[in-house]
Amino acid sequence: MDDLSVVTVIAIALGFDFVNGFHDAANSIATVVSTNVLSPRLAVLWAAFFNFVAFLVFGTVVAATIATGVVDPEVLSIGVVFSGLVGAIGWNLVTFFLGLPTSSSHALVGGIAGAAVANGGFEVLVSSGLRKIGVFIILSPLIGLALGMVLTVTLMWLVHRYHNVDRLNRMFRTGQLVSAAAFSLGHGGNDAQKTMGVILAVLITAGHLPADADVPLWVVLSAHVAIALGTLTGGWRIVKTMGTRITRLQPVGGVAAETAAATTLFFTSHAGIPVSTTHTITGAIVGVGASRRLSAVRWGVAGRVVWAWILTIPGAWLIATVTSLVVEVFN
Repeated sequence: MDDLSVVTVIAIALGFDFVNGFHDAANSIATVVSTNVLSPRLAVLWAAFFNFVAFLVFGTVVAATIATGVVDPEVLSIGVVFSGLVGAIGWNLVTFFLGLPTSSSHALVGGIAGAAVANGGFEVLVSSGLRKIGVFIILSPLIGLALGMVLTVTLMWLVHRYHNVDRLNRMFRTGQLVSAAAFSLGHGGNDAQKTMGVILAVLITAGHLPADADVPLWVVLSAHVAIALGTLTGGWRIVKTMGTRITRLQPVGGVAAETAAATTLFFTSHAGIPVSTTHTITGAIVGVGASRRLSAVRWGVAGRVVWAWILTIPGAWLIATVTSLVVEVFN
């Protein structure tokens, strides 16, 4: 790769990070907006700030997983990375306009994998890394759901004799500021690292870094800036789905959902597991609703969300494959 190609693919990767920010902004702000704890403008500022400072809390273990744990780094080229990023960005934009909260993480995995297979066949896939990601496609929403239910029941039991409802709501509104900040930290720590992983792989492939190099500080900072700027643009279609259409949230439910999702993301980020923040928070929201009664969850909407999850990797894979074929024609 020449230097211009490297700069171009890094710019596209940061573009994906920006799209990730506004596509997944709903994850960070839907609960605090739907419970009227913060206005939409203040909510995105709050989320963007904690998305940015996440680099002070988490390492770059997830970035290393993305760089070497999805496809064989030897197959990566400017065309493969470009096609993979187009696949991920394209799928994110489609689901954003449909108002569906899907996983930017899995779109990136599907895009990179699809482009790599189109160029080198299925043997370029790293089965161990994809197996770990696949397991947590299922586990992350289930963990979020279980923790959301447990936390909601626990909080309601702790305050069931407290009759000053207004004061209780004020207390949980304050608590939501903390839980929303924690979730935004987890989101920035896990999602921004995926872009770092792509950039790290490109720099290693281009010979600018050794194979065992850590993520450079400028890559860490640029990825967090991009995702924070993307978060600032909002993502209101998805906010409506996440915050009101799946189930109606009260401040106590908002605290439970965000705390459950943040706990899951903190664990997986430190373990180097790239998971979907969207799946995690959606599972937690469903768990909060189901803890009251099953009918409190709009299962039809939840079903559409699940179908969007199922189609994310093959959808991004398909877009990346078509893009890769077009790139080959013009090479």
